Amino acid sequence: MTENLPGAFMRAELTSQPETWARAVEMRNEQKRLPAAGERVAVIGCGTSWFMAQAYAALREGSGQGEIDAFAASEAFVDRGYDAVVALTRSGTTTEVLELVERVRGRARVIGVIGDETSPLVSLVDEAVLLPFADEKSVVQTRFATTALALFRASLGEDLTSAIEDAAAVLAAPDDAELGDAEQYTFLGRGWTVGLAHEAALKMRESSQSWTESYASMEYRHGPIAIAAPGRVTWQFGEAPEGLAAQVEATGARFVQHPIDPLADLVRLHRVALDRAVAKGLEPDQPRNLARSVILDA
Repeated sequence: MTENLPGAFMRAELTSQPETWARAVEMRNEQKRLPAAGERVAVIGCGTSWFMAQAYAALREGSGQGEIDAFAASEAFVDRGYDAVVALTRSGTTTEVLELVERVRGRARVIGVIGDETSPLVSLVDEAVLLPFADEKSVVQTRFATTALALFRASLGEDLTSAIEDAAAVLAAPDDAELGDAEQYTFLGRGWTVGLAHEAALKMRESSQSWTESYASMEYRHGPIAIAAPGRVTWQFGEAPEGLAAQVEATGARFVQHPIDPLADLVRLHRVALDRAVAKGLEPDQPRNLARSVILDA
């Protein structure tokens, strides 16, 4: 890797995702530290981690393994008698996460899923699930977020073989140049992929300063479809509601839906976001106004 090229860290990290997902799948002992079926759970995070928390919550509750709520750490209602609180964070230094963990300690079992094994959060939680191999140098998150979600999915009993194969195929395939040239992007999801849609919009916005929106697929027709137009993209993660593709195409916008695991489709979005940023002369490893972790002054 040539580290002085724009987006060099992001490119290396996003292309490593099939490997890091496979490692997460094999972390059987660590998966056992996550909440057991039947426990009532809150999962918290900020930014990207909040969106991964949303996906995990939808998957866990949808599989019948118990009630679970996903909160932004700054807006978490954790005084509801939860058995466990899962704190998802790459850095382990985000102010809102640390403050919330301090608040809830002793009242619920706290499990940290953390990228930086030297972070202060490691010593604050009851159980630390560490993913240092998925930590990143780029400010823009790719592999830590998706690897954490791969870990969660494996802990719920999912077989991620196809997802890993799909991600590898995406990375080996040629670019779809047209995807990177749109004026505007709207990302859609259903169930657990709503979180992926929100994350895709954030990723494109962070890395390339693009105009993006994100919605639950069924909600898109309740007003937001008004933004669809020629030269714009509506990107569905996973299966779309019946008739939605035709409605979008009737506006002149491009409807994008790939018949692969939605997490692998997020890898495709990572490539598009990176290439779009570089083409615009931006540095996605250090985006404007952003830092690796939000640490608030006392």
